Amino acid sequence: MIMPYYETAGDPAAPALVLSNSLGTTTAMWDALVPRLAEHHWVIRYDHRGQGRSPVPAGPYRIGDLGGDVLALLDHLGVGRARFAGVSLGGMTGMWLGAHAPERIASLALVCTSAKMGPPEMWSQRITTVLAEGPPAVIEATFSRWFTPGFPEREPELARTYRAMYLGNPAEGFAALYAAIRDMDLTGDLPQITAPTLVVAGAEDRSTPREHAETIAGLVPGARLAVLPGAAHLAAVERPDDVLRLLIDHFGKD
Repeated sequence: MIMPYYETAGDPAAPALVLSNSLGTTTAMWDALVPRLAEHHWVIRYDHRGQGRSPVPAGPYRIGDLGGDVLALLDHLGVGRARFAGVSLGGMTGMWLGAHAPERIASLALVCTSAKMGPPEMWSQRITTVLAEGPPAVIEATFSRWFTPGFPEREPELARTYRAMYLGNPAEGFAALYAAIRDMDLTGDLPQITAPTLVVAGAEDRSTPREHAETIAGLVPGARLAVLPGAAHLAAVERPDDVLRLLIDHFGKD
């Protein structure tokens, strides 16, 4: 376990809400949502190991390593039990926590994520490429799926910000996290999740299509599925108001 970089907002006496971002982004991914969420929660957001301002230990990583980092962070902050929302890699981390540390997770929101992503050969090739040529060599495979067609042209400043965010992460971190996704299969863990769970899919998400969300919702007992029209993989960035509404409805205000 490592201590990830983190930021907090809101009243520490309020229910804790952990926000976990996607691969290639940083805590800034949640900027549009934090002010409202912090009205009723102590919001804790962090960078995955290998990304942003978090340490970059030697890889490869496993999803359990990422979950262990969250548990270390909660222990550090004195939080016994937290609500958890994760996008993509953050959602994978949330699923692991819900199954392996259920006593620490009060409720879950899993946004644009997957319990198993293949094929393994694709991730192995990305590992080879990013280590040899750096993040610029792999950005298009990801960035082209983050937003719906035309969105980067309508929001050029935001698109530039997210491109720079992606390229600011280290190649070694990408490679180690690619390995975590390549080797992950959480489908057998999903029935063990007892926390109330919301699963959100972007209707135009080509990275983790709706079918992935349907699989998760079908295997987590009592899970609720919401599909956002006009949203691709980074739905929390492209449709922040809609994602915020879903999170507030799911987590409540107390």
